[in-house]
Amino acid sequence: MSAVLERARDSGAAAAPPRIALSARGVTKRFHIAGAELVALTGIDLDVDDGEFVTILGASGCGKSTLLRLFAGLETADAGTLLHAGQPITGPSLQRGLVFQEPRLFPWLTVAQNVATALLNAPVGPEVKRLAVADHIALVGLTGFEDAWPHQLSGGMAQRAAIARGLVNGPDVLLMDEPFGALDALTRARLQRELRRIWERERTTTLLVTHDVDEALLLGTRIVVMTPRPGRIARIFDLTSGLTRDHADAGFARLRAEVLATLDDGNNQEGVSRS
Repeated sequence: MSAVLERARDSGAAAAPPRIALSARGVTKRFHIAGAELVALTGIDLDVDDGEFVTILGASGCGKSTLLRLFAGLETADAGTLLHAGQPITGPSLQRGLVFQEPRLFPWLTVAQNVATALLNAPVGPEVKRLAVADHIALVGLTGFEDAWPHQLSGGMAQRAAIARGLVNGPDVLLMDEPFGALDALTRARLQRELRRIWERERTTTLLVTHDVDEALLLGTRIVVMTPRPGRIARIFDLTSGLTRDHADAGFARLRAEVLATLDDGNNQEGVSRS
């Protein structure tokens, strides 16, 4: 949560005990396309603990973005339950920030104004909002670009602004749908490091969808590997046991091979990046 907003909202609140931030039980999602039924997800059971960084990995079309949209409240499940902090998810919420593959900045607003749009309904005053916006622009490394227009930003800078907008309201959960997929390799690697740094500071519960194995390994505290459609959870890898996030490390290489083998066992190679 934003330190500025946290102090303004409830300076005297006791620390909350550890909890499950997101939960899915028996979730199934179907779509109807040209009169035919398509089962995107079936039997999804998943808990995401408060403060975790969970990456959902799988090839295009396996339902991982659909699962993210269900947690965001942008889609409704055909069966099963979806909970946020123990409460049913019935629609979008300010407490679940969302970052898409494209920055989706408003072209008629500056960087600072774009970030501030997430605070339009925040129950705090203008000065607190201004400080929160400045804090998060600094957090993503855009100090000095507050008054820049979106067309004046590089792709990576625009995505930084989108991340700041997703975090500025102090959401319980940040949901990210392949946020670096449209960027070149160098910019993507730089922003992966920045996102990891931001998460280590903020400890916002994060759920990130990717088809890039290395990205999942570099960022996640757990990796959820999905099977081809209909999407199921094939395996969950726990990365909290002293993993060195270095391509040259033998342990990293072994785990990478194991994740790839899980994808291969599900005939899920197509559309999965190994770089």
